[in-house]
Amino acid sequence: MTRVSLIVPCYNASRTLRLCLESVLSQTRLPDEIVVVDDASDDGSPAIAEELGCRVVRLPANRGVSAARNAGVESTTGDVIFFLDSDVALGPDAVANAVRLLEDDPGLGCVHGVYDTEPLIDDGPVERYRLLHQVHWRRRHLGEVNSVVFALAAIRRAVWLEAGRLDEGLRDSEDVEYSSRLAVRTRILLSDAVMGRHDEGHRFLPVLAEQWRRALPLIPLALATARRGAAKPENANSRAGILACALALACLPLALLHPALLLVPVALVGWFVVADPELLRFVHRQRGAAFTAFFMAVHLAVHVVLVTGLAVGSLRVLRRAPA
Repeated sequence: MTRVSLIVPCYNASRTLRLCLESVLSQTRLPDEIVVVDDASDDGSPAIAEELGCRVVRLPANRGVSAARNAGVESTTGDVIFFLDSDVALGPDAVANAVRLLEDDPGLGCVHGVYDTEPLIDDGPVERYRLLHQVHWRRRHLGEVNSVVFALAAIRRAVWLEAGRLDEGLRDSEDVEYSSRLAVRTRILLSDAVMGRHDEGHRFLPVLAEQWRRALPLIPLALATARRGAAKPENANSRAGILACALALACLPLALLHPALLLVPVALVGWFVVADPELLRFVHRQRGAAFTAFFMAVHLAVHVVLVTGLAVGSLRVLRRAPA
């Protein structure tokens, strides 16, 4: 029988950890071991895990989610490793469905899941923006994919050992780097049979800051993926939308030549709004017209940060390139 080790990396997660672990303990197929890897929290998170009967592995200093996941793997023995973020509560059949998918297809090495449209804890419109965007792009790519998101994912231990440890030098976009190694070794499935409710970021400026951190390494990681011969990972955002935003930013200086030329970036922002009609329709169905307008305003701000981060990341690559 397949043994499952469920690993929860945790750093100051007292707000959501109880909900996360209670969802694990309510699974129709209980994991054979549940390990919470505490990344030097100072908010009492380990006590919550111990109260619920989970084994806690304590890291002596904060080292990031990659180090926490690596430590979790090294302290467990299951045939299947199920990674679960501390701000995600699983649907009742998530573990059972992930194990079934892997058992039914010996050539499948990894299964990861999608979020419910309702947040774990509803903190307002910015969180709803983040969540609906995440839900939409993941549902759009259901099926076999070239990348994995370890927020709720099951991977065969043998496949993990072959692909190697997560890069502990990365505190953001670590999944992107790992996917470039994993996709050349095994098949990866994105499935809505593995479902969870997520507590997303809900404050505007920290959301932008997170997007900035994630954008900076994307160009170097994309180049590394190409060198490994792995297929390109799935896009979370429309390429047309990214291009429209980039062109709008590039054309803003035209307004210095003549005020009427401001119409050029304005028109490009209009293109940005309609660049992903499926996303527009999805958000409108979920939350209505007023929220859709709010969604697109935040989406534009996030893209401005994304495009700027990609540009800065590209410049860093050029500076490091040999003459």
